[in-house]
Amino acid sequence: MQPWRIWVVAGEELSQLKALVKAKMVDGQFADGPTEYPIYPLIMKEPYISRKFDNGTAMYAALGISREDVAERKRQTARNFEFFGAPVGLFFVIDRSMQNGQWADLGMFLQSVMLLAREHGLHTAALESWALRYKTVGDFLAIPDDLMIWCGMGLGHMDNAAPVNRVRAARATLDEFAIVRGF
Repeated sequence: MQPWRIWVVAGEELSQLKALVKAKMVDGQFADGPTEYPIYPLIMKEPYISRKFDNGTAMYAALGISREDVAERKRQTARNFEFFGAPVGLFFVIDRSMQNGQWADLGMFLQSVMLLAREHGLHTAALESWALRYKTVGDFLAIPDDLMIWCGMGLGHMDNAAPVNRVRAARATLDEFAIVRGF
């Protein structure tokens, strides 16, 4: 069905969009209002709570930002809305009438784009944070009302010198998530 579309933005238009979003981030306000969909479950259980917390802890430790340094954490979060310096921003949107199955299809499509980018020597950063700025982005790019912004993605070349790019999220072991039978 391919119920998605992509807006690909670069150059001066991307600079204008980032400047617009930055101007709206007064006092660390990262959202246009309530999100259009829940990014995380309202009630999260273990082991997901710990995984989310541990991965965040590792990322901020690599950046040298303490948990208590709220101002620096907000500055780092704001970098999501700069695509972490990537020269190209992509916005993935989905038809509002779609359901879980089509959202899964979009996730598979997103991963395909990421793998194709690597095949061509490029790096990506999937940024669901852009769903928080759905009104600003939607208005700026004239995205039709029947489409919902799912996420953004930075496309470019990774800064190998940045410590955060050496962080590898802890992953569950194979026996924690796979049942292997008949071998």
